[in-house]
Amino acid sequence: MAEGWITVDGSYGEGGGQILRTSLTCAILTGTPVHIVNIRAGRPQPGLRPQHLVAVRAAAEICAADVEGDAVGSREVRFRPHRVRPGRYRWDIGTAGAVTLVLQTVFLPLALAEQTSHLTIRGGTHVPWSPTWAYVERQWAPYMERIGCSARLHLKRAGFYPRGGGEVEVTVHPTRRPLRPLHAPEGGTLLRLGGTVYIANLPDHIARRQKLTALAALRKYRQDAKITVQRLQAPSPGTLTLVEAHKEHGRGCYTALGEKGKRAEVVAQEAVDRLRAYIESSASVDRHLADQLLLPLALAEGPSTFSTDCVTQHLVTNAHVITRFLPVQIEIEGDVGAFGRVTVIPSP
Repeated sequence: MAEGWITVDGSYGEGGGQILRTSLTCAILTGTPVHIVNIRAGRPQPGLRPQHLVAVRAAAEICAADVEGDAVGSREVRFRPHRVRPGRYRWDIGTAGAVTLVLQTVFLPLALAEQTSHLTIRGGTHVPWSPTWAYVERQWAPYMERIGCSARLHLKRAGFYPRGGGEVEVTVHPTRRPLRPLHAPEGGTLLRLGGTVYIANLPDHIARRQKLTALAALRKYRQDAKITVQRLQAPSPGTLTLVEAHKEHGRGCYTALGEKGKRAEVVAQEAVDRLRAYIESSASVDRHLADQLLLPLALAEGPSTFSTDCVTQHLVTNAHVITRFLPVQIEIEGDVGAFGRVTVIPSP
């Protein structure tokens, strides 16, 4: 490759689409051209799928990048970014691919731009193997706000797996000051438990059963736990249980999706079971937020420390990719699958 290019191996670590998305974001933020090879080599269908292709094209559009390899099935992409251009953008995945992953690819570069951007993204909003829109609203966005990146999120229409057809609108406000570090080495005292059952085009008793099951499980930890029910507009049936634990110095959030033939009680219990490790640990953030915090904290004005109920391969992989682009130290204490503490030290 020509001088100045960074080559990223998409088969590293968990070998999924996160390597692609983080590489694109880092390339835009640093103005560094990147050649991504072996894309999604660790997946049953390697190469770009429709949602990954939309992420590539969205990333390219916001910075007028020169791109090669942007096609479904492509296993390598060359991406040369130019200056970020805030504005109005509309992207349609065309499948139930996750709108949240497209949003997270372009969010930081647009948040660090000089003007407001308005985004409309169509696709899946509540789908497996990706952050659901509920998680992004309730967990990711508040933490981005805490770090210094502000956005207004609006769910116009939900899109459940497998049909999709959802639509979201996001206003990304420019960040006027340096990003703030996060100091949360321990979660501290458990303050409250709660959550929401989201449901569309299904009978009321399904939401009620999820609510009662989740409440019974959460009230083993706190008798004042509360669960609400929210009906969504969507082109197809779907449901999701979200549960969250608020601690003195952090918050954990987990979700579980319904599917045909899966009992409502099972959906709710799955969500609580996923939250349980966070409740019973001293962690400040959940395992999914942990890897999503790395990049904004790598750009913060000082060192950050936080803990997570589980070190994931996603976390380790994301740290590896980020340090390819930025002069930052990311230290992860703890084995994959166990409690861990993360320290992020940006270059002065």
